Amino acid sequence: MSEIEMDRQASADRYVRLGFTLDEGVSRRAAIGLVVLATDHTIEYEWRKLLTMDGVGFYESRIANSAEISPETLREMDALIAPGVELIRPGERLDVVAFGCTSASMVLGEERVFERIKEARPRAACTTPITAARVALNALKAQRIGMLTPYVRTINESMRKYLAVRGIDVVRMGSFEHSDDNEVARIDARSVKDAILTIGSHEDVEAVFVSCTSLRLVDSVTDIERDLGKPIISSNHAMAWHALRLAGVTDSFPQFGTLYTVPA
Repeated sequence: MSEIEMDRQASADRYVRLGFTLDEGVSRRAAIGLVVLATDHTIEYEWRKLLTMDGVGFYESRIANSAEISPETLREMDALIAPGVELIRPGERLDVVAFGCTSASMVLGEERVFERIKEARPRAACTTPITAARVALNALKAQRIGMLTPYVRTINESMRKYLAVRGIDVVRMGSFEHSDDNEVARIDARSVKDAILTIGSHEDVEAVFVSCTSLRLVDSVTDIERDLGKPIISSNHAMAWHALRLAGVTDSFPQFGTLYTVPA
């Protein structure tokens, strides 16, 4: 046997092709897709804290958007939703697809967003932050709410009317009125808590909705609920809960606040 043949034989002796079996992967219970805005700093951070249960996986893609929040820039996302969804686990199961922009879901309309999602994933259940907030408030039996946003007044008034038509009365509203999405993500926890307590302390408020996927709530929701004595939800907080419920995950997670103890 030549030296080359001997080297080949020695290499073959050190290499083994191994057998294997397949399980159901990390998404045994639920596979959730999430479309994230290019400028969003917050939603993935919060969802990683909320979707920690065994057998639940979430997978995201990003779509382009302007950091300047206005009705015009929000409408520009319409044509980008379906291509963004197509990038999430192509050819593999997705039980739910969530679109991560509250104000765009309102400006475009939830039905339009769902149409775009279903172009790429016709069998998936769909949610948006505004959809999830409505379902969550109904589950909490809260119809008279306080709403905190970072948006300019025109978007705030449109959202108030949008919710009113759907049976939710925004009786108190406050806004940081800041249109730069990159900076909204850096509004600190103290500012958010103070704003929630200011809006939510009125007797006519049954719950508080923090609207915008860039605003942070998940790390402090249980503490603020304890101080306020009322349920609090946010865009990210409600949408993760709704995605779980749509996927059939009905477990109670009180460590994430009142909402996570109720069914959809």
